[in-house]
Amino acid sequence: MDLKLDENVDVRIITLLRLAGHDVATVQGQGLSSASDVEVIDVCRREERVLITGDRGFGNRIQFNPADYPGIVIIRLPLHPTLADWREAIEVLILGLEEADVTGKLWIIQRGSIQEYQPSNTEENEQ
Repeated sequence: MDLKLDENVDVRIITLLRLAGHDVATVQGQGLSSASDVEVIDVCRREERVLITGDRGFGNRIQFNPADYPGIVIIRLPLHPTLADWREAIEVLILGLEEADVTGKLWIIQRGSIQEYQPSNTEENEQ
């Protein structure tokens, strides 16, 4: 799967994702540091990459309707996460990507599990 790591994601986890067979790009690597959320998600849409972020703002399903994007994954960690916290979350993500399709969905990874949100019919009809 093609993934893009937002600037608030620890880049040390890239290796885990690549070893699992994913193509990983970063916001920083593309010169998008400090870009707006809208700009970042639009780049993800154009490149057909799933956004991996710690930014809870992407959970606003009215502003960022999951059906409009290749997928949005929000990782919720403690205020000062350790590398072990990141590793656990990424291992959950990798397993999730092996078992399910994130396309058009919002996943929130927290405490070792994935919560999945899909747009309801009313959200789709409002667009």
